[in-house]
Amino acid sequence: MFNAARLAFDPLIPWLALAGLGGVALVLWAVYLVRGGRAWVFRALALSILALALSNPQWVREQREPLKDIVAVVVDRSESMSFRGRTQTAEAALAQVRDTLEADDTVELRVAETDPEADGTDIYTALQSALSDAPRDRVGGAILITDGRVHDLPQNPNDAEGLGPIQSLIVGGENEIDRRIEIQSAPSFGIVENEVELRIRVDDPTAQNVNVDVSVNGEQHTIRRVETGKPQTVSVRVDRRGDNLIVLQVPEIPNELTLANNLASVNISGVQDRLRVLLVTGQPHAGARVWRDLLKSDPAVDLVHFTILRPPQKSGNDPTPDDQMALISFPRDQLFREKLDEFDLVIFDQELRYGVLETQYLDRVARYVERGGALLVASGPPSIDGALLYQSPIGSVLPGVATGEVVNKRFTPQLTDLGRRHSVTANLPESPKWGPWMRYMRLERGEGEALLQTPDGAPLLLLKRINKGRVAAVMSDQIWLWARGYEGGGPYAELIRRTAHWLMKEPELEEEFLNLTTPSSNTVEAELRTLSDTPEKVKIFAPDGQAVEPEWRLIGPGHYRATATTGALGLYKAEAGPLSAVAVRGPAHPREYVDLRATGDLLQPIATATLGGVFHLGADGSPKLPEIRRVGERGNAAGNNWMGLRHRNAYAVRSTQSIRLLPEIVGMLLAVAFMMLAWRREGR
Repeated sequence: MFNAARLAFDPLIPWLALAGLGGVALVLWAVYLVRGGRAWVFRALALSILALALSNPQWVREQREPLKDIVAVVVDRSESMSFRGRTQTAEAALAQVRDTLEADDTVELRVAETDPEADGTDIYTALQSALSDAPRDRVGGAILITDGRVHDLPQNPNDAEGLGPIQSLIVGGENEIDRRIEIQSAPSFGIVENEVELRIRVDDPTAQNVNVDVSVNGEQHTIRRVETGKPQTVSVRVDRRGDNLIVLQVPEIPNELTLANNLASVNISGVQDRLRVLLVTGQPHAGARVWRDLLKSDPAVDLVHFTILRPPQKSGNDPTPDDQMALISFPRDQLFREKLDEFDLVIFDQELRYGVLETQYLDRVARYVERGGALLVASGPPSIDGALLYQSPIGSVLPGVATGEVVNKRFTPQLTDLGRRHSVTANLPESPKWGPWMRYMRLERGEGEALLQTPDGAPLLLLKRINKGRVAAVMSDQIWLWARGYEGGGPYAELIRRTAHWLMKEPELEEEFLNLTTPSSNTVEAELRTLSDTPEKVKIFAPDGQAVEPEWRLIGPGHYRATATTGALGLYKAEAGPLSAVAVRGPAHPREYVDLRATGDLLQPIATATLGGVFHLGADGSPKLPEIRRVGERGNAAGNNWMGLRHRNAYAVRSTQSIRLLPEIVGMLLAVAFMMLAWRREGR
């Protein structure tokens, strides 16, 4: 506590009114002076005494308590501080600063840390938070302990003046070496079996050119030679539909700061340029529009659709030529001899009469499937001539043998046990509220896998693999009832879409599918979808080649998950029997790894604006700090080997005592006295 005295004013009338009266009095006194008044001195004294009395001067004695200057120390806890002993050096620097400032009775120390989970170093945000409730007239300055890689500095450094002087202690070597690769831009998708271009940049202070190892889905793709320090373009081929993990890696160099940024990855979705689908409808029926509308609604599908118009009952005496059996000419030879391999999927909706397609064309379709094509057959009632696709050459690739018997009765389709775990139907919302169908064709089970069935077990949807190709069969033409919403309808669109994509080998719809992800910073997770009740053991390989074998956990029908704990960054690979998958565990906060070298350049503008300084401490674990000095309110607060914190001289008033210097009555009497002297002078 200390005592202080000061002159204060407590006007009897508002200051604005007092100023107005003073102005009027001054004007009148000036007029009096100009007109030759003889008592101008006495009148001036009278007006001055009157103004002073109205302002009510007081002599104030205060008992003041000095307040401590507030100093914030912010420690960088971002991921980039974990390299080369930076954390240990920062802790040692913090301990020295804390000891020095806590020994100073005039300083209130506030220690804050950056958010270790933030994407980047938010040191300025932490500083503002630490001083958010501090009066700016008490802020003595701030000390930042960081590697200098800060991502939230204000665009205008002068915005930080009220927090300064800001002193920065840079942890890390001044000549650190680090090779790093960055993918600056990459497309989100690419056309299968075509190349995509990645824009990359490799920074390396030790070499002008480096090799970049490019791998796709865990398989080495190529090695490219690129120039360092400049953006480069790298072309990579998209191998398959679905996710394609592209990894680019550069080799390490001696004394490199970290290998964490020697690898960069991007996931590019492989898509088909245009999916070409051939749909042949054997005769007009209510469901034909469902197939057409559903396929046409997908902008990625090029649909070629032909409907055979001649009804079966006219087969005996209808003279219509075969090539005019559709709205436009039905180019059988061109479609099934020349262009068949250009289609990704062939759909036969309803049975075809004898003569619509000759045996040679149907045989070509069967060979098309064996070579890797996709075929979907939706059965309808046979024509009056008894023709069935199952009795044609296509029957050799179809999943079973149709009897030709059509059962006309009301029933609700159901998922089979296999359908509840198969990738095509496992995610369908199975519900007792599915609408009914009215007929189906009986099928003797063959090698196909039934996913849908009638309540009495007759198959409705079957899938089958034939060499490199795939076939699906729907044993009813009643799916259009679901599309119309009859008695609640059903998931017709999703069922057809998933079936078609399985036929066209969508990776995510494979029955046996292994996926690897990195859901957190210290775990990798493998997921297996399988039709087997005893899944193969899984091995997860770390970037250094070490393998772990976590146990599968059943999380759903045919769906298993295994988790392994790990800490290394890089490319992980999982194997379960013949299946394999890869994933990259990258930095939790990629912005931290763009450049890891310690620097004071980013903080120099804010230090200059607040008259602070930037000091390099190295990273040897025993930093030598600059001397901490207390400096005045103005002037520079940093030197070659010292940093300053300001004395703000703030205080709090605990008690006051005031004495009136000119009571009203005394002021009035003095003013009257001087006016009387003025009159006396004027009377002479």
